[in-house]
Amino acid sequence: MQGIIARDVAPKFGKLLLSEITPTMLRQYCEKIKERAPVTAVRTRDIVGMVFTYAKARGANYENPADYVKGASIATFAPRDRALTKQEVGIFFNTLKISKTSLQLKIALKLIMLTMTRKSGIVDATWDEIDFKNAEWTIPAERMKASRQGAGRPDVVYLSKQAIDLFMQLKILSSESPFVLPSFGQSKYGNISKSSINRACTHTIQLAQKNGFNLGDFTVHDMRRTASTHLHEAGYNSDWIEKALAHEQRGVRAVYNKAEYSEQRRKLLQDWADMIDKWTIEYTS
Repeated sequence: MQGIIARDVAPKFGKLLLSEITPTMLRQYCEKIKERAPVTAVRTRDIVGMVFTYAKARGANYENPADYVKGASIATFAPRDRALTKQEVGIFFNTLKISKTSLQLKIALKLIMLTMTRKSGIVDATWDEIDFKNAEWTIPAERMKASRQGAGRPDVVYLSKQAIDLFMQLKILSSESPFVLPSFGQSKYGNISKSSINRACTHTIQLAQKNGFNLGDFTVHDMRRTASTHLHEAGYNSDWIEKALAHEQRGVRAVYNKAEYSEQRRKLLQDWADMIDKWTIEYTS
């Protein structure tokens, strides 16, 4: 991240005298950065402010332009508690069907919702992790640890009938690639990026909004919160849900509760897939 920010700051301000950098100039540049990276825009403002603070501490007498450009005026961030309503789930997946997004990315988004996994789980998945016979997807320990998805233990995701069908479609699309989601612009040993999934999600949301449907903005990660919210509301056991989300327990409870809830999670994920199908039919776009 520091490298990205330095890349943004240096070309614009690197050759200017401190006396030449005005609040207006700083605000305009941060606004330009905000179009692609709101967090980086705010941090750019902070770095410029730190440079002026450093200079002032060593005798330079310049007004700090960052004092006139508050971070909250550059970018605001939605609270991280977004969960889609049943209607929004239906609108999103119906809109996804008619979007110009590739079939590969459409399936990836649906699988993230069905399996309750993180983006990195599906993006980095390989075919040797998928057991079609037993309807199981085993994310290996090294991937769980690398992506901080738990305590570095393998995670078994029990696949609903709908998820199995989607993986079969991806198997056909993937040709000879070892990756579930290969990048066809690279060699057969490359896979797609998480940003591709983000863009597909954003495109679908914007398409639904353009068509007049009531679908608020959300991120791909909010799909996990959506699943947790609706399953809790439906009365499913919290331990089953947390295990399905690959959330590791902490403290005394973690010491005593070693249950995997395999059969319960298998049923939970099948029920969840059926709920999504129902809402997609009920709330057509």
